[in-house]
Amino acid sequence: MSASSSTAQETSELVIDVEGLTKSFDGKKVVDNVDMQVAKGEIYGFLGPNGSGKTTTIRLLCGLLTPDAGHGTCLGYDILSESPRIKLEVGYMTQKFSLYEDLSIRENLDFIARIYQLDNRRDAVDATIEKLNLKARADQLAGTLSGGWKQRLALASCIMHKPKLLLLDEPTAGVDPKARREFWDEIHELADGGLTVLVSTHYMDEAERCHKICYLAYGHLLARGTADEVIAQSGLQTWTVAGHSQQRIHRLARELTRRNGVDIVAPFGTILHVSGTNGEALARAVAPYQSEQGLTWKKDAPTLEDVFILMMKKTPDNFQ
Repeated sequence: MSASSSTAQETSELVIDVEGLTKSFDGKKVVDNVDMQVAKGEIYGFLGPNGSGKTTTIRLLCGLLTPDAGHGTCLGYDILSESPRIKLEVGYMTQKFSLYEDLSIRENLDFIARIYQLDNRRDAVDATIEKLNLKARADQLAGTLSGGWKQRLALASCIMHKPKLLLLDEPTAGVDPKARREFWDEIHELADGGLTVLVSTHYMDEAERCHKICYLAYGHLLARGTADEVIAQSGLQTWTVAGHSQQRIHRLARELTRRNGVDIVAPFGTILHVSGTNGEALARAVAPYQSEQGLTWKKDAPTLEDVFILMMKKTPDNFQ
């Protein structure tokens, strides 16, 4: 367990405490009766398919949107009546890079510092550049930066005014693995310092780096807790099967999908994850194939990805 995980679990101070959040657009419930509590210093991950209400939920939690129903607090302020006060203490990083590409890193940060009317503006900019290791590129135009450096600049602009809550909307989309890892190291360091982070992501490895996660599907909160807790709550059991023939594995996937007791079949290269919520029925389904030469079977622990594939399969899209 990381130091930041221990910090999040030891504190009892709730940064977010809301009940019954509901929001509709054009007659469709995008968020439907969501309850949530997030502790100070936690990194809280939001997962779910596109259009599941992740971004809307995050915006409702921190007062950026007004719910149709529900109530609660964020940073000790009422989300219905004190949203302007919440916004002053929130940093929000959108998925799309939204700073000025024809300004340098330093110029962009100076512009943000002016917006927040920060005291000792130049010192604040210098300190932020130092903190996010941007000094060597401080005079480089933002438009010439790689995706990873743009991401770092965007994060710098979000934390310069020292917010208490950081919102990250799929922050690492399109960023290479090294930059993603470095970004998450920065996020954990910020959380160690007491910053609370809400992050939406499609990456399972990023979800596992969150202290807690929740799964949203078309407005409904289906699961929440640590990654291990969410896996355990699913009741899912998994067999993995590896084969030397890619064609045989593909045929096997099609055959198993039609068998009773098999809820999902997910290919990972030449390995299949075969999962179901009824262990006995699943065992009967795979038994006829376990003696087949060229196939290696193993009873395995389900992964977070297995669980989310199952949830997506079982949840109807309310926009269809």
